[in-house]
Amino acid sequence: MRISATLYMTDGTITPVRLARELERRGFAGLYLPEHTHIPVPRETPYPGGDLPPECARMLSPFVALAQAAAVTERIALGTNIALVAQHDPIDLAKQIATLDHLSGGRVTLGIGFGWNREEAEDHGVPWPRRRAVVRERMAVMRALWADRPKAYEGEFGGVRASEVHPKPARAPRKRLAKGPLFGPRTLIGGAAGPGLFAHVAEYADGWMPVGGSGLSEALPVLRSAWADAGRGAQDLYVAVTAVAPDPGKLAYYRDLGVDEVIVQLPPAGEAEVCAALDGLGRYVTP
Repeated sequence: MRISATLYMTDGTITPVRLARELERRGFAGLYLPEHTHIPVPRETPYPGGDLPPECARMLSPFVALAQAAAVTERIALGTNIALVAQHDPIDLAKQIATLDHLSGGRVTLGIGFGWNREEAEDHGVPWPRRRAVVRERMAVMRALWADRPKAYEGEFGGVRASEVHPKPARAPRKRLAKGPLFGPRTLIGGAAGPGLFAHVAEYADGWMPVGGSGLSEALPVLRSAWADAGRGAQDLYVAVTAVAPDPGKLAYYRDLGVDEVIVQLPPAGEAEVCAALDGLGRYVTP
């Protein structure tokens, strides 16, 4: 089971260059970064975890920060947890992701989600009740651009003509029942367990990225059943649990459930505090 790390990276925390080097030197498997473009005020949407962390309004662009991390490392995965796909132009985002994947040697894992902040999404023109449909369609646009030959896509919220576009993500296409191959980097969908989410995962992603790991023993059999019903190979399903405060028993439990990756939560702090946290987590990582 891989052990990676995440934090709310801001203009006041450890830099992506310093953190990426520390993670690679210490044997961590990857660096994952979340995304908010802005936090509108006043805000009516409640934060799911209680009080809104002030770091949400100061986050760096994950793709720019991960590009810096890619330039100073050779091994660690570079991921988002999560990217707010509905808030991006999909043609431009497909180019950013493919470029990062190309320059990093195929190390990108794209964690995506539907978002919780209605005001933020609406500023991007996202119709809030339809945001899941928007994400699904924008992923389809990006898949068309990542395909091995020019492919068009037209949907309710937009589309793209069959186009020549490079670079392509490095990951090999994956097979799906009664559908064309799935192109692009490893893509994991974040969100609460349920048949709707698992249908999305089985249709156009490579796995699930739950927060914290609560209820996994009940949820994973349901996910695996939806995955099999979609004609996806059992060996291709990837589960990465994020925002974990680890202990030996918890990690053993996740391993026994077949979790592929655990992403531990680091403090949104400066270099000294983050490196001290990494020192404490070292016993869970094999260099």
